[in-house]
Amino acid sequence: MRIRRCAVLFLEPREEVDFDLGSLLTGGTGLSRTRRWLALAAHLDAEVEVDAAQRELLGRLSPGEWCGTDSLDAEESALVAGLVDSGLVISDDERQAAHRERDEVLRAGHWWPPAAMMHRLARWEGMDSVSSMEANELTTAADLRRKLGPPPTHALERGDAPERVPLPRVEGNGFDAMLARRATCRNFDGERALPLALCAHMLQRVFAAQAQVRVGEDTVFLKKHTPSGGGLHPTEAYLIVQNVEGLAPGLYHYHAVEHALERLPSPDEPLEQFARRALAGQHWFSDAAVLAVLAPRYARSFWKYRQHAKAYRALVLDSGHLSQTLYLSATELGLGAFVTSAINEVDIERGFGLDPLAEGPLAVCGFGWRAQRMTTSEFDPAEEVWLRTADAAEEG
Repeated sequence: MRIRRCAVLFLEPREEVDFDLGSLLTGGTGLSRTRRWLALAAHLDAEVEVDAAQRELLGRLSPGEWCGTDSLDAEESALVAGLVDSGLVISDDERQAAHRERDEVLRAGHWWPPAAMMHRLARWEGMDSVSSMEANELTTAADLRRKLGPPPTHALERGDAPERVPLPRVEGNGFDAMLARRATCRNFDGERALPLALCAHMLQRVFAAQAQVRVGEDTVFLKKHTPSGGGLHPTEAYLIVQNVEGLAPGLYHYHAVEHALERLPSPDEPLEQFARRALAGQHWFSDAAVLAVLAPRYARSFWKYRQHAKAYRALVLDSGHLSQTLYLSATELGLGAFVTSAINEVDIERGFGLDPLAEGPLAVCGFGWRAQRMTTSEFDPAEEVWLRTADAAEEG
């Protein structure tokens, strides 16, 4: 059998602290400390505890060069079987094909190793972030201030006030007024269907290719309304369509060139329940008519930026650009919009059939009609959204 170490591996010396009554009663600190070595591999779903001998063997094995197990000494041979079973050591044994295939997908993706590890470890599954906030009394701004103390200053100062250069306040235009109305919507009208033309207009503005540049049949660059690292536009839009006239509720993929929807299999649970699970329990967003999962295709970006320390950062920026375009488009069309990164990535991947090493969600945004009443607090201190909306309704 031939073996090699997995492609991306980090070792963490972790200390865990527990209450120790015996220590407290004998005049100690009342704490016990346990130290463990944990192996973190980007192609695995969970950390693996290793002992000192296994840790040292992992350090001696090459991640690139295969070696035969007959070249190992007796002590190393005794350790290899467990490391192969855990997936930390890759073998050519067909019984371990699953670990080898996942490792090969990671190698082929040209990930920068720290980014691959961060991406894997930051994913949630089955998290109810709302319940967690409520349990920890961190729901309101007052709760945050009481529990965490004051935040860093709201406006950084880098010089003395008399030395500042005052700038003129410029009279705003229509675009400035629209920017003032841009606010995260936490009150959607789940009963009011979105017209298909309005939904199509939103998707065309935010995700559609506006032009193409061909450098051969197999090399095409797209022009969209948002910037993208390297002009590669690797971020796909996977849609949870809940209430759009003429569209069956369900899961879709948006085709950026054809400006068309591709129907995907339904999730294994009611659509409304899947939407709330995807949003980690954020029920104030889950009534939006359309939810868009922003999921980069990593190979598209890493084709150019191979093992690049800034490539993953550029993907995060891409999602930010797309979400802002979505916000402004929705505001101009009279819709509410939101974006959140507090999502259950693993549940979304399972629902849409995504491989997290090849294509995975970074954020979820959405749009739809605003509700008539604010039942969940929104951040609108200038009263550009709710007060004026109420006034307009009264005048009508």
